[in-house]
Amino acid sequence: MSEDFAHQPVLFEEVLMALAIRPDGIYVDGTFGRGGHAGAILERLGPQGQLLAIDKDPQAVAVAKDRFGADSRFSIAQGSFTELGRLVQEKGWQAGGVDGVLLDLGVSSPQLDDPERGFSFRHDGDLDMRMDPESGQSAAQWLARADEYDIRRVLREYGEEKFAKRIAHAIVKAREETPISTTRQLATLIAEASPVHEKGKDPATRSFQAIRIFINGELDDLKQCLPQALDVLRPGGRLAVISFHSLEDRIVKRLLRKEARGDDFPPDLPIPQSALSPRIRLVGKAVRAREQEIAANPRARSAVLRVAERISV
Repeated sequence: MSEDFAHQPVLFEEVLMALAIRPDGIYVDGTFGRGGHAGAILERLGPQGQLLAIDKDPQAVAVAKDRFGADSRFSIAQGSFTELGRLVQEKGWQAGGVDGVLLDLGVSSPQLDDPERGFSFRHDGDLDMRMDPESGQSAAQWLARADEYDIRRVLREYGEEKFAKRIAHAIVKAREETPISTTRQLATLIAEASPVHEKGKDPATRSFQAIRIFINGELDDLKQCLPQALDVLRPGGRLAVISFHSLEDRIVKRLLRKEARGDDFPPDLPIPQSALSPRIRLVGKAVRAREQEIAANPRARSAVLRVAERISV
């Protein structure tokens, strides 16, 4: 089970500082994971504070109930953070009344390290990759049915894999002989199809990442969630997003910049910034993990934290 694997929340202190937690505040952790950030938020909340957590993974939800279920300030919902607006409304919290939203994107360490989940090329296991193993198609099921063009498109679009064409062809050819059902099968296929191996990086890295993002609809979910996260914030409320992939970070950066800029007007019109009705202000620059954290937790190397504050309703 995943609970045998440790999880280290990244940019831990930076996130807590970014959220500027108020003891009586209302907060949403849109990606509970294994509760590293959620536990720290609860420690800083007073008796009147509230924390709603969301996660697709039933194992994460079970951990949340076990760790924090007895805390009346805490609640957990199984589902996608694309439901954030509805879940906040169901809590009875007024629109524009949330003090902070945290989105820690990607997969948790227990998900990566558990062979049963099929996320990692480092461990042999069933080729699944679903955040919620009880919903949707697995990676193995998709690879068994997808045509070569679609496989190539996913690898190139979501993994920025330069050998996407070679890898997709190898997958389609191999499945004619035997189903691709394990992570080791797929990783071996990718390695053999890649003419050049990047130093210090497994050749399967980009392809596994691409397939996982596609199977879970991660980028589409993020695009749906971000506007909702801003909608539920009160003036002065903070949104903190940790990305681990350039495509994720690009989506976050573009939306936050657009909302901070405000209404679109021709650039040559003499209109002051304040008249453009920006909804947010950007809080500092993008934050990356320090060398000390990366040394202790190599998975923090690609993490990027962006923070915004709601300034108008």
